[in-house]
Amino acid sequence: MNSVYDKIMDNLKFLRTKELIDVLDETIDFVNLNKLSFLEGLLKLTESQVERKNINLMNHAVKMAGFPHYRDIKDFDFNFQPSINKNEIMDYLSLRFIQKYENLIFYGNSGVGKTHLATAIGITAAKNRNSTYFIKCSDLMNSLHKAKLENRLADKLKKLGSYRLLIIDELGYLPISKEDSNLFFQLIDKRYEKFSTIITTNINFSSWDDIFFDPIIANAILDRLLHHAHVVTIKGKSFRLQHLVLEDNN
Repeated sequence: MNSVYDKIMDNLKFLRTKELIDVLDETIDFVNLNKLSFLEGLLKLTESQVERKNINLMNHAVKMAGFPHYRDIKDFDFNFQPSINKNEIMDYLSLRFIQKYENLIFYGNSGVGKTHLATAIGITAAKNRNSTYFIKCSDLMNSLHKAKLENRLADKLKKLGSYRLLIIDELGYLPISKEDSNLFFQLIDKRYEKFSTIITTNINFSSWDDIFFDPIIANAILDRLLHHAHVVTIKGKSFRLQHLVLEDNN
């Protein structure tokens, strides 16, 4: 005759609840050790499943956001970049700027940590169930241009315009045609005062005319991006070049 434990295991297998099977023994031991009631034991069992499901949801959200690399803020060397206000960055990690529909713009030379900071903030946003998407500016423009040629521009703008946080990396590294500049403006305009956007760029705002080849469009884009924005200017050496120097010295 099967024991109660065996019957429970059979039921869980029949219900295909592998997650519950994995934690059942641990939960029983915890309940017995702490002399918990049935309801307290059930709470312990369900809480473990809620925690596991939340972890799975967070991992899925990060994966769907399209980050090319996983970057955590604890891995950022603030001592190497003293021009950055760490308290300011930690405030952005609280995601308060998303609640206020504000934008973040990281400006500085190549290799100073702009993408690392943007990615760390983006991953935090995704883990907290904010729809997030990361894309390099060149890939974004190719995607918008292709959508226009295929008469899918409205759908593409609607999708990109609906993320609570959109991260556009490396704006200014490649020029944008006048036609595509208009597409970029449409996207920024669609998101204006509705959702937050993070931009990383190595181009000073006064030179954005050169990126978009149209001062009117450039000013219109800047006007919408900067209206509710925090600009983080990073003045420092390249992390990548520093690593090369250290390798050479070794």
